Amino acid sequence: MNIGILTSGGDCPGLNAVIRGAVRKGVRETGDTFVGLKDGWRGLLEADYAPLTTHDVRGISGRGGTILGTSRTHPYSQGGPDQMKRVMKEHNIDAIIAIGGEGTLAGAARLADDEGMPVVGVPKTIDNDLNNTDYTFGFDTAASIATESLDALRTTAESHHRCMVVEVMGRNVGWIALHAGMAGGAQAVLLPEFPVPYEQIYTWVRSARDRGRAPIVVVAEGFVSEDLDDQVSDAGRDKHGRVRLGGVANHLAPLIEEATGVETRATILGHLQRGGSPTAYDRVLATRLGMAAVELVHHKKWGYMTSLSGVDITSVQMALAVDNLKKVPQSRWDELQVLLG
Repeated sequence: MNIGILTSGGDCPGLNAVIRGAVRKGVRETGDTFVGLKDGWRGLLEADYAPLTTHDVRGISGRGGTILGTSRTHPYSQGGPDQMKRVMKEHNIDAIIAIGGEGTLAGAARLADDEGMPVVGVPKTIDNDLNNTDYTFGFDTAASIATESLDALRTTAESHHRCMVVEVMGRNVGWIALHAGMAGGAQAVLLPEFPVPYEQIYTWVRSARDRGRAPIVVVAEGFVSEDLDDQVSDAGRDKHGRVRLGGVANHLAPLIEEATGVETRATILGHLQRGGSPTAYDRVLATRLGMAAVELVHHKKWGYMTSLSGVDITSVQMALAVDNLKKVPQSRWDELQVLLG
């Protein structure tokens, strides 16, 4: 089979490992050929692609980003499914492996289920917010980068007896904040799923200060205090009208300093969490998911994606992975409480 691979949506550590795993599996075991579709769905809509051989993918599993490029081109733009089908027929592309997050997989599911297109998916997101997979590749790397940043900031916080407010990514879910906060020993962890009032944040900071600690506050970008009505944003809206999050740490820092008397600084990690080399865990997970995607293609399981269940790679319908966000459950929030303050 001649299989097209695309990466769509936000970039993520581990994308190249998926590509490598799929190509090596298909070429070596099932005699497939591959083409890399450039910049997500745009490459398929515009027939912009290049061959992918084992030579092209050698040594890329440790590289961040994606060798194929990515974009947020909507699969129903520029002629949509009809145009894609024409391109696939004219260029002898038998199936598509779509690697992406919630938006990409929702589009891929629609193409497979409603349009009858031969599409399978591989889930990626640093936010770890997709249903029906225990973890997504990219999350471990993002959480590790955030944790390393907390470790670095703690040394300067302790030197100056300051409080540090560290903002991490997480528009709707707080998995990165939760894991980085626990790993980095933060005294306050603020998640979108569990709003708390300002006074609770101040109490955690005062408790750490009174024990001689330099308080560390980790906040997900989408956190909204019980005292606010809307998410905090310094950057307005994007071209699609969606709020560009970022700035909740800058919002909280002066409030904490005024309420507690502890000198407070804010740091926004931003896209640092998306970049760099993937961790060993993410490289292995991404490689296994990519190899399994080739098996889905040969079993003609259109509309399905590869998934992690425990330590096993399985498959689930893409539509079931994007029907609801996988949020931090109450049980994880409850166990965190003993570590705060």
